[in-house]
Amino acid sequence: MREFDFSTHCGYLVATLNLEKATILEALDFKSVLDEEIYKGHHNIIINMQDCEFLDSTFIGVLVVTWKKVKARGGKLKLVKPGKFAQSVFHLTGTIEIFETYDSVEEALSSFVTPIDDYSTSTTINSNQKYN
Repeated sequence: MREFDFSTHCGYLVATLNLEKATILEALDFKSVLDEEIYKGHHNIIINMQDCEFLDSTFIGVLVVTWKKVKARGGKLKLVKPGKFAQSVFHLTGTIEIFETYDSVEEALSSFVTPIDDYSTSTTINSNQKYN
């Protein structure tokens, strides 16, 4: 099994970590592949971490740098099922504030699209209405 798998779903890049521990040993390879995918135009990325229980500071740094890159290009980085240790590290480092986390890849994918039901509460503007 490879350390990382990459696929696209509905135009969104999904990176799956097939690692129990994500450390400096894997961080640079992961960053290189992500950089290449961002260069190719993938600016909305989901990282599936459901099998990963441990992240070191270098790997967290890769996630933060990737988040900054996609944000600068109008995209988003979303995480799926970070382990308890990873969540505690995100809290301790304050990075929990920048990462959107989800329970499944499907949930993360659907978060990119605004459901039509959300538009049911919108207000229609009457073009003949006069404003003061």
